[in-house]
Amino acid sequence: MSDSLPLRDRYLALIDEIVDTTLKGKISSVEQVYQMLLKGVNPGTGEVFELVLSDRLSTIQNQVDSEKDELKKAKATRSLRAIKTIQSQWQRWQEHNKATEAIVSGVKEITTASDEERLATFLRFTDPNQKYPLNSQQLQQLAKSLQQFAQADSDLQQISIGINRGLASWQRLQDHLVSWMYEQNQALGFGGVPGESGPWATWAKQINSQVPQALLRTLAMEQSAIEFAAQQRSITLSDWVELALILQYLQRGLVNWFDQQAYNVQAGSKLSISTYLTFAVLWSQLASGFQSIAAVYSNGAAQIMLQILRNFSLRPYFPLYGGIFASFAGNYLRDTLDYLDEPLQRVEGTQEKARILTILGYSQRALGQYQRSIYFHQQALEIARNAGDRPCEIANLNHLSRTYVQEQDYVEAINNSQRALILSRQVGDRTGETNALINLGYSEVMHAQELEQLEPETYEMAINYLQQGLKLSEQLGDIQSKALCFSSLGIAYLVIGQPQDAIKYLEEGFKTSQVSGDLYLQGRNLAYLAEAYYHLQNSEKAIYTGSLGMYLLEQIASREWRQPAGLLTILQGQIGTEAFQNFLQQHRSKIIAIIGVDGYDHIPQLLAAYKEQM
Repeated sequence: MSDSLPLRDRYLALIDEIVDTTLKGKISSVEQVYQMLLKGVNPGTGEVFELVLSDRLSTIQNQVDSEKDELKKAKATRSLRAIKTIQSQWQRWQEHNKATEAIVSGVKEITTASDEERLATFLRFTDPNQKYPLNSQQLQQLAKSLQQFAQADSDLQQISIGINRGLASWQRLQDHLVSWMYEQNQALGFGGVPGESGPWATWAKQINSQVPQALLRTLAMEQSAIEFAAQQRSITLSDWVELALILQYLQRGLVNWFDQQAYNVQAGSKLSISTYLTFAVLWSQLASGFQSIAAVYSNGAAQIMLQILRNFSLRPYFPLYGGIFASFAGNYLRDTLDYLDEPLQRVEGTQEKARILTILGYSQRALGQYQRSIYFHQQALEIARNAGDRPCEIANLNHLSRTYVQEQDYVEAINNSQRALILSRQVGDRTGETNALINLGYSEVMHAQELEQLEPETYEMAINYLQQGLKLSEQLGDIQSKALCFSSLGIAYLVIGQPQDAIKYLEEGFKTSQVSGDLYLQGRNLAYLAEAYYHLQNSEKAIYTGSLGMYLLEQIASREWRQPAGLLTILQGQIGTEAFQNFLQQHRSKIIAIIGVDGYDHIPQLLAAYKEQM
């Protein structure tokens, strides 16, 4: 075959040559076909060959189907068998050459992209959601290939340098990926003593590059990543690429490690979830901070955030029903979910988008942004329905029910929970059914209270739904739903004036939400426990639970921290500041065990802030 022929004609001639050689009986094994493909198809041109092969297959298939002459039909049938052999060996060729193909394709697309699109194009080749994302060895080859096209100080040279530096930094970090977990008194998660312990501080000590080290130190000190990014006036493209690779490899390395800890109660999926969300939020903050520096850096950060969320949304442990705040710690995570929704406007209606919007919806509810929560869940509901993702559709009906209760629209809350119950039973979604029973019972209790219905039977039916939900959650071993059910039962008994029963369920709800790692539910249970103790005139326990609940809710930026703050202010007024302080002091060691010394010291400051806002 002549190399001067157009590529399509060359590949057509190659296919015909293999078919003719097969018909002449000169091909004795499939290995010969494979070797001819290896010799004849150039890496980086696989799409052209595939189109030609597909056309040839269609043509010969039509001959077989339409030919009346027996001899010609027999020849066409043999040709079709030969084409199918080529097809099977082509799949083998693709598997063998996928890395080379991806590198050649990467070089071609990156070098021909416009200046504005070059970084985004590069990031597509590191996307874990791609069929063949480039691994570290392939990235090194890509960097080497880009260098051949690069002029001094060009974007291509900067990307090449950034790749090499990022891979070198990751090499140093690999041995220290999880070493911070074995430090003395180190809790699992992303907390630690500011600047001294925890993952960010450990990683910062291992790398020399200025920008990545400065970011890791910023996070170790619990300072704002948004402010950090906004101050990087002199950041280069190579700095940015290095930082991106370091953070991507850290996140993926942690998830892989946690995913393998299936039998470790403390780790496993809870920490994988936390890792995904921590890094997604971090990238959303960087996207926000880089806006004032360069749009290309801001867009790149948003692109990586979406890649992380998309990858997360396809995991079997994706939390459709909560637990978003599991293992989160540090002020730098506060208020950042506001930044997560805007880049999602660019994603088409997909199953992944529906699941990501589900997280945003219930997170906004935890933060007290009820209208935004409803907006996200309604969007997610429509996309999930169109995508045929029934568990996600049912989850969003359940979340809408919960959010409408917060909005005191109990009729809508009941409607959505009933729809969730019917649909979950139709498709056999037991987790969806559990949550629907919980939400139906909860919204019925709140609705009856609003209508001032005092008949016990009105509440009996609603509480029966909650008890059914509890039983089902226990059968399923569903910790998250069980925590929600205990909490809902506790609040229901408080509403109907049975604080002693309420305490029993709320205490169980607090313990169970500690196991599930849901800080929002922990805070809510404690806030309502304070109310129950207040009704029983137990000021000491009301102060203890109310203080803890107030702190936890405020730490995740939930507006609901004001509920226990209001109760504590009333108590302080009733028993006097000195008695209040004495009760707080009596429980100091128990409070510190849960929220630390800094948390304990922050309680009076929060009460003072609440009084100022009154």
